[in-house]
Amino acid sequence: MATQELNKPPSLPSYPQMIMEALDELKQAEGANKSSISNYMESKYGEMPPGHAEFLTHHLTRMKEGGELLFVKNNYLKPGADAPLKRGRGRPPKAKEPLPPGAPTPTPAPAPAPGPTRPRGRPRKDPNAPPAPKKPKPQAGPPSISKTGRPRGRPRKVNPHPLQNVAEV
Repeated sequence: MATQELNKPPSLPSYPQMIMEALDELKQAEGANKSSISNYMESKYGEMPPGHAEFLTHHLTRMKEGGELLFVKNNYLKPGADAPLKRGRGRPPKAKEPLPPGAPTPTPAPAPAPGPTRPRGRPRKDPNAPPAPKKPKPQAGPPSISKTGRPRGRPRKVNPHPLQNVAEV
């Protein structure tokens, strides 16, 4: 940014000032696009410094993010006096209504004490704990037969007996 200030001729005002002046002079209800702002600056101040397009883009973006300009349908315009302020990302908080005189001031609810945060997920096993007892396996017996008398599940695959060569000459 310091190199930018050194590179421009001393007769030029700052870019934000030139941008605001261009928007005032162009007097378009829907705003002005970047090329019309640039054309106005070149017509008023003549020869612009090298890198003018990059400086203009940088300052327009910075002013848009800072809330100084609105960007609607590829046009830049000044926010109106009746337009509500944008909140979030460093913007001022919403104005609160003043309390009527004689009203008790509300006390804010106490914030919960910041205790240790609970870990997420399954807890780790204790390395000092004794090993868990093994579950006894059920004894393998004959397959259980259902009420109908047929065994449950898919029947076993039976290998067919190889056919003997019965073709005799």
